[in-house]
Amino acid sequence: MTNTAGDLMSPGVECVQSHETLDRAAQLMREHGVGALPVCLDDRVTGIITDRDIVVECVALGHDPARVRAGDLATGLVWVPADATVEEALARMEEHQIKRLPVMRDNRMVGMITEADLARHLPDDKLAEFVHRVYAGSRP
Repeated sequence: MTNTAGDLMSPGVECVQSHETLDRAAQLMREHGVGALPVCLDDRVTGIITDRDIVVECVALGHDPARVRAGDLATGLVWVPADATVEEALARMEEHQIKRLPVMRDNRMVGMITEADLARHLPDDKLAEFVHRVYAGSRP
């Protein structure tokens, strides 16, 4: 039964350090088969960076991903505690129009809720409602 964010999430998240470059972040994404990475400063998560961020906010603007640091591009961190309900996690994702949500326990990131996690665990009607709400507010 999926009752909490901790039940819903994919565990074990790789961080990219804020001083590392975007090309290194892209390499980590490829190695781990993910489209987003938390950005960490030492042991603290300070934001998240997506493959789309790298393309739209760096490459498309003519910047060199080997010179731009992950910390320069990381967006604000929106997260939920591992013991949050699934409904709370979905509400947070809908409110912020995000498709990936870090899950924290004791000030440490323990996993990430992704669209694939939602597809695996949510009933079809709840998944369809989430997709409609998040994508309806998404920018093209």
